[in-house]
Order: sequence, then C-alpha cells, then structure tokens
Amino acid sequence: MTGETIRSLGRERQPSEDDDLLGPGEEADAIASLAGDTRTERVGGGRLLSAHKQAARSPQSPPNDNAVAPCCAVDDLNRNPVLLAADDFPLHRCVFDGDVRRLSSLIRLQNIAQKDVHGNTPLHLAVMTGQKECAHLLLAHNAPVKVKNAQGWSPLAEAISFGDRQMITALLRKLKQQSRESVQDKRPRLLNALKELGDFYLEFHWDFQSWVPLLSRILPSDTCKISKQGLTIRLDTTLVDFTDMKCQRGDLSFIFDGNAPPSESFVVLDNEQKVYQWIHHEESEMETEEEVDILMSSDIYSATLSTKSITFARSQMGWLFREDKTERVGNFLADFYSVNGLVLESRKRREHLSEEDVLRNKAIMESWSKGGGLAEQSFEPIRRQSLVPPSPSTISWEEYITAERGKAPHLGRELVCKESRKNFKATVAMSQEFPLGIEALLNVLEVIAPFKHFNKLREFVQMKLPPGFPVKLDIPVFPTIAATVTFQEFHYDTFDVSNFTIPNEYKEDPSRFPDL
Repeated sequence: MTGETIRSLGRERQPSEDDDLLGPGEEADAIASLAGDTRTERVGGGRLLSAHKQAARSPQSPPNDNAVAPCCAVDDLNRNPVLLAADDFPLHRCVFDGDVRRLSSLIRLQNIAQKDVHGNTPLHLAVMTGQKECAHLLLAHNAPVKVKNAQGWSPLAEAISFGDRQMITALLRKLKQQSRESVQDKRPRLLNALKELGDFYLEFHWDFQSWVPLLSRILPSDTCKISKQGLTIRLDTTLVDFTDMKCQRGDLSFIFDGNAPPSESFVVLDNEQKVYQWIHHEESEMETEEEVDILMSSDIYSATLSTKSITFARSQMGWLFREDKTERVGNFLADFYSVNGLVLESRKRREHLSEEDVLRNKAIMESWSKGGGLAEQSFEPIRRQSLVPPSPSTISWEEYITAERGKAPHLGRELVCKESRKNFKATVAMSQEFPLGIEALLNVLEVIAPFKHFNKLREFVQMKLPPGFPVKLDIPVFPTIAATVTFQEFHYDTFDVSNFTIPNEYKEDPSRFPDL
C-alpha cells in the first residue's frame, strides 16, 4: 500500500508528459516558496530540504574548442540509437548544479517533461538531490509528478525516500491538481463517446485470488451492475473499498450525470444507511496531511506488468483428441486463449522506514491474511516528521549523464529495495458475439471507475488482445492478488429516470466516504 488512496473520479489518471505548461505568472508562487512563505503547508515541525550544492563538483574548465561533449546512446521513438550530448539536457544540468537563476531563464524554452538517458525528468533530479528551490520552480510550471523513470519511480516516490515532509506535500498537491485537470480535459471526449453508445445494461463479476497461503479464503468477490442511459451511468457494487491492505463490503451505487455541472455530476449512495455523498476533487488540509503520514510510513511500491514477450495461444480441450477450447461464458460463445510471457515486476523500497515502521506494517499484513478484518481495526498513522537529509552526493554531472544506460549512479538516500519477478499465468476468453466494443468499455470504465482494480482492468484490456471482446480474463491487481473478471450479461435497454436520481428518503452525509 502506497497511501495514494483513490479519493475521486479518475484520481489515478494523470496528464501526459506533453501537457501544456502553466502560465509565467505562477513563477511568483515559486519565488514565495524560496522566501520561506509556507503558510499553506503544515509540515508538523518537519525539517526543510537542504539546499546544499553537490559536494564534489568538478571545477569548470576553460573553454576548449577541441573538446568533445560527453555523449551516450539512447533510443528514440523508433527504437533507433541516437547520440545525445550532455548539453542536450539543459534543465537537468541546471537542477543538478542547483542553478535556480539559469533554470528560471530556460524553463519556458525547454521541454519541462524531457527525460534524460536514465529516464529522469528535471523534477526527478530536483527531488533526488534535495534542490528544493528548483523543485518548487518546476512545480510552478506544472512539471509532471507521476511520470516514472527507467527504474519505475516517480518524483513523488523519490520524495518519500528523501523524507522531507514539505516536499512530499507539495508534490502530492500538484499530483492531485494534475489529476483534476486531466479529468476535465477528457470530459468532452468521454461525453461524446457516451452519447454515441446506446442505452444498455452490463453485468460482470469479480473473483479475487492470491498465491499467499490463507489469503484467498478471505478475499472478496463482487458482482457489478452498470446501467447506461443517455449521458447518465449507474454502477452498483458491494465492494466499498479494496486496496492491498484493506477490504470493506457494503451496498453502494455510483451515479454519473454528464448533463450536470462537474461539481454535481458524480454521487455515491450508501443503500444500507440511506445516505449519499457528492464526490468532489477538493480535499481538506487534514486529509492531505493524513495522506502524507501514510506515504511516509509505508513501503514505496512500483509494480509493472511487462508485456514485451506476451503471446496468445489457443487453449486446448479433450484427452485423446485435442481441439481448440470454445465455451459459453454467460450468454456468449467465446474462444479461450492461454496468455504467455506476462511478467509482474514489482519493487519495494523502505529506506525511509524505521524498524518500528517495518514491524508495524508486517503486523497489519499478517492481521489481514489471517482474516483479522482490517476494516474493523484502527491503524491510524502517526504524524511524521521530516527525516534527516541524506549526505550530499559526490557524483559529478559528467559521471551521471555518461553512465551506462540502466546503471545510473544513485542519487539520494541509500536504497533499501527488494525486487521480484513473477510469471503470471492467465487465460482470456474472447467472444465475437458480445455487442460492446473494447473502446466503448474503456470509455465507460473511465467515467465510473473510482477504484484501483477497475483501473487495472482498463490497463489490461488496452493490450493488443486476440479478436473479439474479453468476456472472461485474469488480471493481476496487486503484487500478491489477482482477479478473474467475467462479463456475464449485456443487453440494450431503457430505464426509468428514477434509476439515476437520489431517492427522496436519502440524506446527505459529506463525510460518509472519506477516501472518495
């Protein structure tokens, strides 16, 4: 669990690396940060990131017309090696040297989301090296926060490792802002896609399993029911919350109304307590601080589903006379395929954690794996202070930028990282009879999916699958948990308008779902 709880629609959906920069006027906010104006950020006594320069920089040499700039080979978009000189990363160099003045003069002229040969953006380097002034300036110009480097780490992950509470808070706030902007940017396209779809009813089932002993028996299952009419969608589910360390059941309905203004377009109903809550993007100061506490006290996870070597082979049936497996899934005839070459690569970092933190997190996981019911237990995070900054790096810019690709010199706190690779055996059943297309499903899920496991489903079906619609498929959800998703029923239909409205007897409870 990373603590990045999904609190609103599309929270994990991030802007691309090519998003427009913010206007120049925002530079004033960064300058205010340089002057120590932190009135909007409660850091709980946290230490400021050290503004140290790199300790062992090579002295500047006089210009030499015969000198050749260090360079290295990287791949372009066509996978052809391209020679890039060290001078091809001016923003990175400014950050590495802590040159705020030059960074300020170049920031509007360069690609703020550019990755260097190690996959790091300028914001990555600013966080790793403790260059707080540079980081605030980059954030003021909307540097992407969730973009990952070659090792799979985002600037936020690196900030958690460095351990400065103020920097973590600033990155978290920017991440949420970029999420909101991304949702709003996508809204017109999604509404047009919904308008083109007919009105329908869709039902699919989740069945979660784990290869961890005793864990599968307490994992949930869920049947989701989706009703779509015009620009309105309703999702009924019994899974209130499901993360890698928490499971909570209930009777919920999510209603999205594309005709309403954004602030009133998404509501969740608790059908047991007969209350409702509007889902807003805004969060209180206390909620943000609590999330920072969780981030600073939890492992940093990076999980990647590698599909580089993925292949699909027709599943076989029969003992003596083997034939391709074709069976009905719900109401639909489907061809079954074995998915080979799917690898779940996961990394777990904990250099920022104390021994007490590690033991506490282990106790939480053991409690859940034994059916302890985390939803009924209280594991409130303790208010975290900033960590003592790591020692200044002695790596020079030339050593960093010319290092072999995949072997970048480590910057920041000394790594404590555990890596694992697991071959994920999966089956997918593709039906040519299913009336809905994959693109239509992706649009629907993007509108109504506030949960992490829905996003995993979206990621999986975006792969290049065999012909048809995946009426049954296995997907990894968390490092130790997988799910079988079965689309059981689909038909075009019309519904009563009351199906998409809040019942009169329901009362508003703005705090019913604090994690949404």
